[in-house]
Amino acid sequence: MPVIRPFAALRPAPDRAADVIAPPYDVLDTEEARTLAANRPWSFLHISKPEIDLAPGVDPHAPEVYAKAAENLKRMLDSGILNRDDRPLYYAYRLVMGEHTQLGLVATASVAAYDANRIRKHEFTRPDKEDDRVRQIVALNAQTGPVLLAYPDAPEIDRLLAETAGEPPEADATSESGVRHTLWVIRDQRIIARLTELFDTLPALYIADGHHRSAAASRVAASRRRSVPGYTGDESYEYFLSVIFPHRQMRIMAYNRLIRDLNDLSEPEFLKRVAERFTVEEVGSPVKPEAPGEFGLYLGGRWRKLRIKPDPIPTDPVARLDVSLLQDNLIAPVLGVADPRRDRRIDFVGGIRGLRELERRVDSGEMALAFSLHPTRMEDLMAVADAGEVMPPKSTWFEPKLADGLASHVLD
Repeated sequence: MPVIRPFAALRPAPDRAADVIAPPYDVLDTEEARTLAANRPWSFLHISKPEIDLAPGVDPHAPEVYAKAAENLKRMLDSGILNRDDRPLYYAYRLVMGEHTQLGLVATASVAAYDANRIRKHEFTRPDKEDDRVRQIVALNAQTGPVLLAYPDAPEIDRLLAETAGEPPEADATSESGVRHTLWVIRDQRIIARLTELFDTLPALYIADGHHRSAAASRVAASRRRSVPGYTGDESYEYFLSVIFPHRQMRIMAYNRLIRDLNDLSEPEFLKRVAERFTVEEVGSPVKPEAPGEFGLYLGGRWRKLRIKPDPIPTDPVARLDVSLLQDNLIAPVLGVADPRRDRRIDFVGGIRGLRELERRVDSGEMALAFSLHPTRMEDLMAVADAGEVMPPKSTWFEPKLADGLASHVLD
């Protein structure tokens, strides 16, 4: 089977995209979603966060929540807010956030390729989060949250997408966060066939965001293979909803760290320990690291610039990541946070929230110190995935985010 294939997308009716699109389900809590969807009856949050339409305090994973999602999807279909294309197609999707632009392809990606590691992972998944996505897919009989994928250098794919984006779009809407989402439909069968062929020649695709969604799609496919009579391998559930961008266009922002205490060290003792493995320079302004191996430290109302000393830098693709260098040389041995997945003394702040958020949380007394990091590079993510290894927790923060509701994949 090909690594990607076209599909008949479920899309907002003309001029309805602005009413429908919503942030990804997993970047909002229930109350944030309820506020954002207020007075917006067609917001996709009624499908992706359906607990907002039930009594406050309901368990977001209760059976009635998934049933409400299905009810809301049916309501949007019956009202003509969402319509399904009449044949399998591809779609070009452009994101614009400030000065940043990225243009990719909306397609369905092969579960078989995912299972065979041709669509490569870099994160562990949690069973409870997988279970949630499985229940959502089963309740809706559709995949509504796209997996964010990256493809390596492929100039002809870039060119075909750019040519498509030169035509008038079929959906163009700006989200409440100021990100512009534009969609074009690719109907030319020659271009569709060529894109399928070109993607099939690539050595791999890479999951950037959406590990739980892709894992859930694989589980649903495995279950249906066993239970659906007349299985052929060509069924729609053998593919999962994806948006695939060239890796060079994708933007990763830093995932910064906050620690609650100094592990019973005084400030001078702590700084002395830091200086064993880092050079330390006091600076008068917030530190936004400009290169790998450089870190900002905010402690006691002052910023310091740290640079890792070259001798401990390993060659392993995971161990050489900045998040690993900081964890292995400072956060674990000095501050005593050995397991950042579970230790409640550490917290993480996505870079889009800025360095002032680090200052605020330290100055308030909630946290003792903060570290700013240089963003992980896409090439580093791909190297980890190629090696079959796993990134440390909270290594990447992708911006801009995809919109839910712009295109969904119905499982026939």
